[in-house]
Order: sequence, then structure tokens, then C-alpha cells
Amino acid sequence: MTDRRDRARSDAPVRRRPPLARLFLGEREDARWLRPAFWALLALTAVLYLWDLSVSGYANSFYAAAVQAGTKSWTAFFFGSLDSSNFITVDKPPASLWVMVLSARLFGFSSTSLLLPQALMAVGTVALVWGTVRRTLARLGSTTAGVGALLAGLVVAATPAAALMFRFDNPDALLVFLMTAGAYATVRALPRGSWRWLALAGVALGFAFLTKMLQGLLVLPAFGLVYLVAARTSWPRRIVGLLIAAVSLVVAAGWWVLAVALWPADARPYIGGSTNDTVLDLVFGYNGLGRIFGGSGNGGGGGATGGTAGSSFGGATGLDRLFSSEMGLEISWLLPAALIALVLGLVVVGQRHLADPARAGLVLWGGWLLVTGLVFSYMSGTIHPYYTVALTPAIAGLVGTGGALLWHARHRTTGRLGLAAMTGATAAWSWCLLNENPDWLPWLRWLVLAGGLLSAALIVIGSVPQLRRLVAVGVLVGTLCGLTGTTAYAVVTTTVGHSGSIPSVGPSGTSGGMGGMPGGTNGPGGSAAGTGDDSSDSGDSGTQGGPGGTPPSGADGGQPPAMPGGTTGDGTTGDGTNASGSGTSLPSDSSDGGSRTGGGMGGGASTSSALEELLRSTDTTWSAAVGGSQSAAQLELDTDTAVMAIGGWSSDPTPTLAEFQADVAAGRIGYYIASGTGGGMGGGSSTASAIAEWVAANYDATTVGGQTVYDLGAAG
Repeated sequence: MTDRRDRARSDAPVRRRPPLARLFLGEREDARWLRPAFWALLALTAVLYLWDLSVSGYANSFYAAAVQAGTKSWTAFFFGSLDSSNFITVDKPPASLWVMVLSARLFGFSSTSLLLPQALMAVGTVALVWGTVRRTLARLGSTTAGVGALLAGLVVAATPAAALMFRFDNPDALLVFLMTAGAYATVRALPRGSWRWLALAGVALGFAFLTKMLQGLLVLPAFGLVYLVAARTSWPRRIVGLLIAAVSLVVAAGWWVLAVALWPADARPYIGGSTNDTVLDLVFGYNGLGRIFGGSGNGGGGGATGGTAGSSFGGATGLDRLFSSEMGLEISWLLPAALIALVLGLVVVGQRHLADPARAGLVLWGGWLLVTGLVFSYMSGTIHPYYTVALTPAIAGLVGTGGALLWHARHRTTGRLGLAAMTGATAAWSWCLLNENPDWLPWLRWLVLAGGLLSAALIVIGSVPQLRRLVAVGVLVGTLCGLTGTTAYAVVTTTVGHSGSIPSVGPSGTSGGMGGMPGGTNGPGGSAAGTGDDSSDSGDSGTQGGPGGTPPSGADGGQPPAMPGGTTGDGTTGDGTNASGSGTSLPSDSSDGGSRTGGGMGGGASTSSALEELLRSTDTTWSAAVGGSQSAAQLELDTDTAVMAIGGWSSDPTPTLAEFQADVAAGRIGYYIASGTGGGMGGGSSTASAIAEWVAANYDATTVGGQTVYDLGAAG
């Protein structure tokens, strides 16, 4: 089954173009516009994702501070330390930080150099999805395969979750790129049962594990199944190939884990997010199984009895979770079409051989979507809407692959009805999503709905032999209308600055709710820089309003709770009098009391100039110690110094009071800043409160820039 144009040339020998010409122009038998259209797609993606890249500043200050630390210390680079003096790591493996640090070392640390690799990964992901889909559809003819691949690549670029996370410094951009690279390598392994390509897929997933641990392995069942049933080789060689891939994955994922385990604990930073200073505790606890089943510091996912359904957490578990609230706006625009394409695409391939490439493509993308989607739908631990960016390649692959198969079968009732169903479902669901922001481009939802339903009708009417040309018109118009809603939301997402650690999609300042949709209780809308729900991804904890966690004191600009000894975090006693102790040399700057330190959950709040000057004047290992990683991260970015994050992100049990006292006695900490006693949800028994009490009992306090500061170098 080929395109008519390809069939006419099939018997004539074809002289291939040289490799470079083939790269830019494609094969000689390809339609002349196909390969230039691919390069145009990459160029448009690059412009969309690179344009005004610095609008979000440092985005998530938690990861930005770790990148800054990595530019100063190769030890911090290797371990993913939050600070350049290597007190504690971020609570994820460091692979995504490695890429950003290398960019920052090459171009200098800035917002642009920080986010540049993320945007380029978007271009790479589009290219990989295009290449994967084109190969699985090759037997349908170069034109059909090329159009299906272009559609899949366009869907990736036009998905709001992708537009959000490929311009942000969370680990998800690298995660998606690596999983897509693994899918491409798996498909390349099929024609000859190549163990080399399959081993490369294992390496890609191994580094995906070093990016976001177990989430990077959710696609593993789909990849393994596809190779097992569709590789063109003998069954023994398939088994051997899978074993080689497994070894490659373990080596790629395990070398860093082993290095950390063998490194003397007193010569490396504490492993953030763990309760026992080991990476394996992250894997099987807080950052792994704890995310799926809850517990281990994961309190916000929303279990069977409900949950927080706003922009911070995923809402109540269930099949409707991906369609609800912020999740729906980020990923579900083309999800109905993808599911229709999967089911009817498998019907179309019918009785073809198990190794049929198109069937393999459906199984690969469908397995990816179903396994990851079901885990996201039912996981009881911490989950945030932007996690769904991991579904983007799968949805795009199914829309491109299934859509091409249904188009190729348009002479059959199944093909025409399938195309009509994809078009109509997309139009109706896009209308629902756009209707949640009725004041933003109010005409758009009606255009999408009317155009999509009309297109579906034209496709159905095309069943009449005399009106067959209407099918092509309906598919073309329906595709344009179906992509309009998601593209508009993706484009507007790139124009809004996002900060904190739980960014959201859409136009700035949107509000309202998804309450009319299943499970939705909170609104969509884009979090502009410095606004929105500033809770962390990485700890995924401490969200305002999220169960089980509270932000560091002062994170919202309000008055912190009283510190031990009767003082509040802003340097006043319970009755409002100043608590500055006599005999200290700290500058008192009550006039700047409106400034906030610590950024409040990664929100990018600035540090007062007085406090910046004070910390920059230190020559100690850590200029200051402060409760929580978010507070420490913002101080590091503002002062360009190393700051000790007591308790890390998730109330890690470090340092102990004795360790802190030893560091103070050795003169390794300049100041203690009373901006809170923890960084997020409890993941361990933090000693932050004991340290705060000891400092308040032994050192005098003063106010610097509205912040209570203790000089640890003064006589206690």
C-alpha cells in the first residue's frame, strides 16, 4: 500500500541523493515540499520557544541556584548541589542540571543561558517525533508518511504543557527529550532487530532515570513490548537484544548512583530529599514509589477520597484527572483524538503482520500514553499538572500515526468515520477548554467549534461517491481548526513570564474554574512572574493550600511566625518592638521591611540591598544559614554566595544541632537568617526548630532589610 505517485515509480531504479542533500531535500521520490516543510517546522518551533526566553527570569529559583553553584564548583556540578559549598543537593538526580550548567559555563550564568538548553530540547523533541512517526508510516508512501510525521511534530510544538516546560528550568524538558530519543532508537532497532539501536534506547532511558528517576521508566513497558513483537529477527535474538538494552539502562542509570554510594559521606553534600543520605532512599521513597502510592513526604496528590484540584496538585484520582482543572488545559486538547486514533488505527491495520511498522508505531505511542496516563490518573502521592508534559510525544505520535492510517483508509467507512470522530471530538473538547476563559479571545472557541463540526460533517458527507472530494476538504479544515485552540494556548503561554515551581499555562491573569468539568474545582490561567501558586516541583511540597505542607515563613510577604525567644521572623517581638540586640555590628534597616528573603517557594522575590551587602561581605564557607532550600536558593541568586539550607527542601534531617554548632564554632557560617524553619512538607525529622532555638538563645538579633539576622561570628 503506497501513494499513487510512489507506486508509479516503484519499478524504476532510484539514484539516491548525497547524504547532505538528502538531509535538507529528502529522497528523490519525496514530494519536493516535504523536507523543506520539516525544516520550516523546526524553525518555527525554535522561534516560538526561543523568543523572549528571558521573560521568566531564573524561573524556578531552586534549580537556578543549583546551576549557579555548578558554575563555581565541579563537585556541585557532579552531585547537583544547591550551593557551591556543597551542603545539600536538590531532591532530584542532576542530569538536567548538568546540561544547564554546561550552557552557563559556556555563555556565562544568566536567564538566557539557563533556559537555552530547554528550548533547544523542544526543537530536538519535535525532530525525533517526526523521525519516529515517518519511519513507522513509511509503507504508506512517502507523502502520507511525511504528512503524518509533520502533523505529529506540529502537535508537540503546539501543546501548552510543552510550551510551558521547554521554557522552564525544571527537569521535565530533558526527561521528555530523552524518552523521545529512546522511542526513536527503539523504532530504528526494529527493521533488522539491531541490538545497538536498542542499547542506545536503554542508555537514553538510563539518563532519563538520572533526570527524574522512576518517571523516566514509565515508557519502558511500551518500548520492550514493541521490540519483542515487531523486531525483524528471531525470537532468541529479540530476547538477547532486550537483555543488552536492560544492561545498558542499568549502567547508564546506575553509574552515578554507585559513585554517590561509594563516595565518603563526609566528603560530599547530603542527598536532598532522602531520610538517610542515600540515593536509593529517593528511588524507593519520597521521589519514587512515594509519588505513586503516597507517603514518604508526598502529601498532595489527591487520593481516592479527594485531593487538591487546583493548579498545585492533580485533584482526586480517577480517569477524569487528565481532563480536569489545570491538567486539562495543559495536555488534554488532543487527548480524545489520540485515543480515537489508537483504537481505530488498530482496527485499520487489522490482520497485518505483528511486525508491521504502522502497528508498531501505534503500540509504542499507545503503550506510552496508557501506562503513563494511568499512573498519573491514579497516583496518590505528589503530582503537579505540568508532569503531563511527558504525555506530549505519545499524544502527538498517535495523532500523526493514527490520522495518517485513517486517511490512507478513507475509502473505507472506518477511515472516514474515524477522521470525522477525531475532528469532531477535538472541536468539542477545545470549545470546553476555551470556555473556561470566556474573556480571552471569546470568538475563538466558536470558530473552533463551528469549523470542526462542519469539517466532520463534510467528511461524513464524503461517503457519497460523487462527493468524495469533500473528505479532503473536511480533513484539511478540521485539522486547522483542531490545532487552533491548543496552538493559541501554547503561543500565549510563551508570552507570559513564569516563576516559582508550579507554573501554569494560558494568558496572564486568567481566572475562573474548571468546576463545570469532571473533577475540576480550581481555575486555569497562567502564573505570571512572581505570581501564582509558588510551590515546588522538586520537593513538590509546601504548597499554599496543599495538604500536608506550608511554605517557609515569610514566603507570602506576610509576617512570619514568632521565633524562639519571643521574636518574629521580621525582627520584632510579639508586641511589635524591635528585637535588635546591643553590641552587634549588623546594620539595622527597618525601612526596607517590605523586602522578602528567600523567594517564597521559588517565586523569585528579591533580597533587600542591605542584606545582600551584608552577605557579600562574608568570607566564610557559607555566608548564612536559613531554614529551607527555597529561601537559601533566592539568597544565593541575589548575593552570589553559598547559603546553607537547613532541612533542605522536604525537612531533611540535616544538619543536626551538633553539626550546626560545630560549623559555627569552626567559623564556617557567617549569619543565621530567621526566615522560617523548613522548606516544605515533612520528609524526615528536621532539626531546624532546635537550631532556631539554640541560635535565639545564644546570639543577639538585629533587623536587616526587614529580616531577623543573627551574627554567628559574634560572641555567643
